[in-house]
Amino acid sequence: MSIYAGLDVSDKTTHICVVDVEGQVLRRDVVASDPDVLAKWLNKHCADLTRVVLETGTLSTFLYHGLVERGVAIECICARHAKGVLSARVNKSDVHDAEGLAQLARTGWYKRVHMKASATHIDRAALRIRAQLITARTSMANQLRGLLKLFGLRMGTARTPGRRAERLMAFYAQRPDLKALFAPLIASMEAIEEQLRAYNRLLNDRAKADEVCARLMSVPGVGPITALTYTSTIEDPRRFPRSDDVGAYAGLVPRRSQSGERDVSGHISKAGDPMLRKALYEGVGQENGRSQRR
Repeated sequence: MSIYAGLDVSDKTTHICVVDVEGQVLRRDVVASDPDVLAKWLNKHCADLTRVVLETGTLSTFLYHGLVERGVAIECICARHAKGVLSARVNKSDVHDAEGLAQLARTGWYKRVHMKASATHIDRAALRIRAQLITARTSMANQLRGLLKLFGLRMGTARTPGRRAERLMAFYAQRPDLKALFAPLIASMEAIEEQLRAYNRLLNDRAKADEVCARLMSVPGVGPITALTYTSTIEDPRRFPRSDDVGAYAGLVPRRSQSGERDVSGHISKAGDPMLRKALYEGVGQENGRSQRR
């Protein structure tokens, strides 16, 4: 008898529901969110297991690869798609969600999500850390500018560390009492900028060493960050039947709302990977800027 399982994963525990081919619940349980524990439970209680389904989340990559390594027939589905099905129940709970995922595994009414390799996640983690460092630096720079205006001082166009240091020295000459006040903020900004420079060198070396990234960087407007973002997001281009599908994957196609005589095309869907979409947008902007300067 073919049986199917759904895993509703939380940070510490995972609710399991097992159903048969007719959709009848055979077993429920709660175990630790650990691939070894889950694999042992499934091997013990689900001898005729056909398919296991979990939805995307913070632990989905860790559990997916761990269960695949242990020989479990696991598939990951989009949480946004699963939400539409699971919301059909009046009462939401982990138990009901696990059962809903098990029913999805049984019917096959879901869209499988491509799970990236561990090496790809290392590159994406480095890109996300770089983005977080940039966000922190920008926030601190804006805070510095705002606080200086309280004392009638304006940073102006000083955006580089050298120009900022020159402006601050001029300000301290006028208001020596501000040097100790702003010292922790300036030191934090300099530390973040040092880490950001190190990360840029790391990512540049990584992009230059990759054959696909090197080929992409020959395209005008595409630098190491954009190339590495693209390759780490797409990973395997063969999973796209057409090249046009990549734009939809990145959320760069118009939304459509059609019913009867009404057919409206709206703004881009933004349903894909935001990091890839931002990188492509910045690459186009940089190339347009160069074209205008020419």
